[in-house]
Amino acid sequence: MTEKPAAHPGPQRDLGRENLVLRELVTVYRQLSGLALQDADLATVTQLLADRTSATVAVVSSVMDMMAAASPGAPPEKAARIVSEAVVHPRLGQVLRASRQGHRPLWLPSVGGMPAIIVAPILVGDEVPAHLITLDPAEKSADEDMSLLVTEHAATICGVILGRERVVAAAARRVRDDLVEGLLLGRGRDDAETGRWAAHLGYDAGRGHDVMAIAFTVPPGRPEPATDALRQRIRDVIEHFFTTRVPDVIISAREDEVVLVAAVPDGQHADGMDPRRLGATCVARLAELFPDTKTVVGIGGACREPREIARSYEEAHRTIETLRRLGRTGAVSAFSDLGIHRLLLQVPDLSELRDFADDVLGKLCRDERDRRTEYLATLACYLRENGSPQRAARFLHVHPNTVAYRIKRIEEITGLSLASYTDRLTTQVALEILEALGDSP
Repeated sequence: MTEKPAAHPGPQRDLGRENLVLRELVTVYRQLSGLALQDADLATVTQLLADRTSATVAVVSSVMDMMAAASPGAPPEKAARIVSEAVVHPRLGQVLRASRQGHRPLWLPSVGGMPAIIVAPILVGDEVPAHLITLDPAEKSADEDMSLLVTEHAATICGVILGRERVVAAAARRVRDDLVEGLLLGRGRDDAETGRWAAHLGYDAGRGHDVMAIAFTVPPGRPEPATDALRQRIRDVIEHFFTTRVPDVIISAREDEVVLVAAVPDGQHADGMDPRRLGATCVARLAELFPDTKTVVGIGGACREPREIARSYEEAHRTIETLRRLGRTGAVSAFSDLGIHRLLLQVPDLSELRDFADDVLGKLCRDERDRRTEYLATLACYLRENGSPQRAARFLHVHPNTVAYRIKRIEEITGLSLASYTDRLTTQVALEILEALGDSP
């Protein structure tokens, strides 16, 4: 009986190498976990990972913005450039999507001389707001395994940091919103407290400010979650629009309204908010992005002292209510523009205003349209020019005798006497009502 030949031995494991890698892995895990207990940031995590693995490491947002980068013996700027050159890998986008959807790290082998890339999703709850990317220089399988595990653990720590930053940012936002709300609604106990709130928000009491309210109405008929999501998108667009154009703007976002408090340009400061121009541009932008949404903008009176902010906001709000009553969607108006309209439109029923105008000028309004327009335009210009036929004639491009004749006919038709102060005042109010209700010539 012959002895069976001994089996061919398999590849020998390098136990010493594996133990070394394991010890290094445990050490890195401990250091990374320690960062989670400290006030560490993303830059600290990427630098530790780069130093321990001799790899270039970066945290990139979902839109590939560089949030932090590190490379052994190199400044962060150089590390960012290295990563930027590497992320042109033809399959990286596909790997990022797979990593985000599967919530797991993935390995992208080197191609065309580029290093291998490890992509690990950074989880904050169920969201993946960023990825941790390692440009892995390892060549041996044990080192590759270690890089994958370390990158995954580092991504977990980055998630803890981002989550903590979100909580802190949310708390700071709530405090800021409460302070802004207190200023807008005049909730300070006294001027000193109101001044402290304003100073905390960066309000410069040495400059003039405008309060602008942008109110929007979303189309009805949507499910409530979809409506809430649309409102949030609109608020985000408005906030982004102004924060990128106005330095130090103070913003308060409500359900269907965004309120802005910002300094205006003056002789000493060229920066600041031009409320009419920016308001009109913002309305046009919203009309492009959300064509079914109705927007109006109200601007309060100028304010300087912090206690005046509440008054200016109230004026901006009254302006919005006036514009809405008049059906002027997309309008941008200041409280000072309203003139007597802000008193007239306090009347609950607009039909009462129409009845008043009809009582005063109804006979003119019922005349044939061309004649009606001619008479009303002449009457408005004549009163605006303080009863001067000569000045009214220059504005209307007619002879002064023509103006005098029309005014005589108007008095005959309506029974008014424009030489009487009371009749002049009544006529001017009636004309203002027609203008406010869109019936002016």
